Amino acid sequence: MNHLVDFASLPWIEPADGVRFKSIIKDNQRIRLTEFSYGLVEPDWCLKGHAGYVINGTFSIDYSGKKERYNPGDVIFISAGEKDKHKAILEKGEKVTILLFELIS
Repeated sequence: MNHLVDFASLPWIEPADGVRFKSIIKDNQRIRLTEFSYGLVEPDWCLKGHAGYVINGTFSIDYSGKKERYNPGDVIFISAGEKDKHKAILEKGEKVTILLFELIS
């Protein structure tokens, strides 16, 4: 059994302007190599839980009006639910690569 995740061999998926990702799902877990860039507009608040590691770039996350800034090397943990609803915010010229870990129900 191979436990290596070879992101280089996976295709990029671009669901909207300003976001693309590569993902693998195994059992009830998903790992996504994600790039966010300026131009990303999230129309709704995300209520999903995420854990992530910022590989490169900087960006902010808006938690119901309170912004937190993240930089390379930062680890992010967001609980699922209304209390931690969130949206990624990227300023002009910003791009971030983040590795996200998510449980799938």
